[in-house]
Amino acid sequence: MASTRDGDATGLQTQLWRLLDDGRWAVAAAHVSLPTAAAQPVSGAGSGAGSGAFDRTVWRAVGDPLAAATAPGPLDGYGLAVKDLFDVAGHPVGAGVPTWLAEQRPRTHTAPAVAALLEAGAHAVGIARTDEFAYSLAGTNAHYGTPPNPAAPGSVSGGSTSGPAAAVALGQADVGLGTDTAGSIRVPASYQGLVGLRTTHGAISTAGVLPLAPSFDTVGWLTRDVRTSALVAEALLGQPEQAGDDTVAVRRTVRLPVLEELASTEVRNTFAATVESLCDAGELPPPEPDDLQLPVLERWFTAFRTVQAWEAWQAHGAWITAHPGALGADVGGRFAQAADVTERQAEQAREVVAEAREQLRARLTGTVLVIPSASGPAPGRTATGERIEAERAATLRMTCLAGLAGAPALSLPLLRLADGRPAGVCLLGAPGTDHALLALAAGLEALR
Repeated sequence: MASTRDGDATGLQTQLWRLLDDGRWAVAAAHVSLPTAAAQPVSGAGSGAGSGAFDRTVWRAVGDPLAAATAPGPLDGYGLAVKDLFDVAGHPVGAGVPTWLAEQRPRTHTAPAVAALLEAGAHAVGIARTDEFAYSLAGTNAHYGTPPNPAAPGSVSGGSTSGPAAAVALGQADVGLGTDTAGSIRVPASYQGLVGLRTTHGAISTAGVLPLAPSFDTVGWLTRDVRTSALVAEALLGQPEQAGDDTVAVRRTVRLPVLEELASTEVRNTFAATVESLCDAGELPPPEPDDLQLPVLERWFTAFRTVQAWEAWQAHGAWITAHPGALGADVGGRFAQAADVTERQAEQAREVVAEAREQLRARLTGTVLVIPSASGPAPGRTATGERIEAERAATLRMTCLAGLAGAPALSLPLLRLADGRPAGVCLLGAPGTDHALLALAAGLEALR
């Protein structure tokens, strides 16, 4: 089908139609190929970004730009990859699920987080893939495939902000805007050697963002360097001096042996050596060990998972029930377990979450918790489901702490393992210390 863009260019429009349960046909996806290349290039990314083919494992839709900057600002020329959970005016939200996408209409408004970045001068390169309903950490998608991981070829990308992470790592975007409920920014950052910030819960509006578990959902982003991340923080959080506690100096650093024991031997040893070298260089105060015990961690983690599952089912359960077979086996299985959580179980879990939040925030006052970002490097694409699930279970025990505390967490690409794969060091601070974490990270990045 011939199609035009902006009235002055002709291209070939390809449509994927899907037969619905009621016998009607609907468009599940569409793409316009421009005549300048066999595959539409991703162009217009900012400083240091290149162009590349329209990889459908990375992108759902691209443009030149997809959404233009609405004002000049500090992000002039920076290309933005938007996770396919955010409203972008004129485009539907796909959430990594083709059957869901087929039923959606184009949004009439743009999510405030996206709009703020456009107002700061950034332009949207495209809408990037996510794991189904963002309920995964692997980056694999049963329908669209696994985005590449250029930092660890042959390995998974990490999710659920998988597409934006790959777009940034490939140089096709400067900023990957995503969400983090239980590690969905920090895990792909760790796997792909990127800087990834999960912001303080509630600091950035989640209006116009498809929810997973609102008690823990946050807006976050991935970049290739700390400076770019700090520019995004100023656009979305305001200047540091406007952010209250953000300017409070870090008085001490703390390590959690109980979490480090969950990491692979190589990550654990490399992490310990790296933290020691950063302290020797004067960039971190000598860390103190925290005595958090495994039974307490397990109790907190179980409560986190219960509340997350309950809220995920409240958000999407009715639709999933009405569309059997719409999800892949792993995410479908996760939602099936979520369906079994009772309201009473959720209420009891919320009480434990409140207890954990109070204790964690007390621990974090004036403190940065330094932990591995994930339990291991990115698993290979051929890893068994059992292996990936084991990695996920160990990693979630690390990543859930930020969600429980409602706190910011910043993954930095400070570890390089023997086989060349990257891994992250995560800085977890008290709520409101987003800018302070970035300031600390700037010094650590300079040392690297």
